[in-house]
Amino acid sequence: MENNKLTEGSITGKLVRLALPIMATSFVQVAYNMTDMIWLGRVGTKAVAASGTAGFFTWFASALFMIPKIGAEVGVAQSIGREDMESARKFASNTLKLSTVIAIIYSFILIIFRHQIIGFFNLGDMEVIDMAVDYLVIIALGFVFFFLNPVFSGIFNGSGDSDTPFRINSAGLVTNMILDPLMIMGIGPFPEMGVRGAAYATIIAQFIVTSIFVYASRKRNNLFKDLNILRIPFDKECIRVIFKLGLPSSVQQGIFSGIGMVLARIIAQWGPTAVAAQKVGNQVESISWMTAAGFSTAISAFIGQNYGAEKWDRIRKGYRKGLQIVGAIGVFATILLIFGAGPLFRFFIPDDPEALNIGVRYLRILGLSEILMTFEIASRGAFNGIGRTIPPSVVGVVFNAMRIPMALVLSSTSLGLDGVWWTITISSMLKGLVLTIWYIIVLKQILIINPVLKVYICILVQ
Repeated sequence: MENNKLTEGSITGKLVRLALPIMATSFVQVAYNMTDMIWLGRVGTKAVAASGTAGFFTWFASALFMIPKIGAEVGVAQSIGREDMESARKFASNTLKLSTVIAIIYSFILIIFRHQIIGFFNLGDMEVIDMAVDYLVIIALGFVFFFLNPVFSGIFNGSGDSDTPFRINSAGLVTNMILDPLMIMGIGPFPEMGVRGAAYATIIAQFIVTSIFVYASRKRNNLFKDLNILRIPFDKECIRVIFKLGLPSSVQQGIFSGIGMVLARIIAQWGPTAVAAQKVGNQVESISWMTAAGFSTAISAFIGQNYGAEKWDRIRKGYRKGLQIVGAIGVFATILLIFGAGPLFRFFIPDDPEALNIGVRYLRILGLSEILMTFEIASRGAFNGIGRTIPPSVVGVVFNAMRIPMALVLSSTSLGLDGVWWTITISSMLKGLVLTIWYIIVLKQILIINPVLKVYICILVQ
């Protein structure tokens, strides 16, 4: 565990060493969806539209598992920073069990109301609707694994070990990459299943990841050794802290997902091709924000441990280094999306000129927001690290909520569908600007208040 302590040693070295595997793990998550898109794009635009529509509820699921995931990352990190292993084990146990309960409830809701849920998007194409329902039901059956894996990753990341989640999630990616063409296209002993094949490949891969996490946890991680943490009962105070840490981000992500669904309904006015183009474009653009999100997790763990150890100067320097790195990611993403939009999109849907035209405009417009978008994600992780998860949620909810009226107004002008893309770009830039300034102000307050408070306590004791 000493090797994983982030409260000592080179700040840049510790931060980068922790961040790189997390960023690579984020690439793995992006690659899951991209692999599906690549093969479904060969099936047809309707298959992409169907999986993209049902995929909104996988996106919403990420809002729900955000509660135990952030609880694991921050709770474990701060406990280890205080050298309180008993508390770290409580967080690990309670987050795993809480994620299982949430996953089961959510899965039942999706399966029971599957037709009404997909019907919300008003797709207007029965073939797309049927495929979307099939995909949703299959994915829902495996959601327990989808929920557990990020929480396991959060536990390891919070303890300073980001290598293990990367290796384990990579095994799942390899499995998915092998199964996707076999089950989607019907190669070898497998029948051709199209969208259903993509869903089956995903849940099988997620099951394998969960199985490896369970094995690795019992064998390699000090949080799990010599004690079966799953036998630790639900702890009321621990659950309260988990919700306090994770609920604001969960609410933000949930509202963000809901707004995304409303925007998808607006986009559906231009037909299934527009829906498919937005889905593929979102996957391409996710290369940058998922990478930044990976680094955000590293910033959260780094600041969490140093916050627990009351090392304020390391927090300040760590945040500055983090912004520099994610800023570089944002610059690269801007160049890639603006100048490489055509080849990138054509790789996913090669034979649909209409989808290509829509997708290229989408990527080029969104490319303008990448730098400030990465700043927002990094600052969110920094806020999480100090246990203040409300500010990112406030910023996210306010500016994401602006997207609906703005999209309705701009899309009704001569901009048309491009008005929706400009809505996303403008709101992303505002989020990054406001949240970064907010964190800098909060950090300055911490750096001023805590040393003064410490001196005052010492005087009282004397």
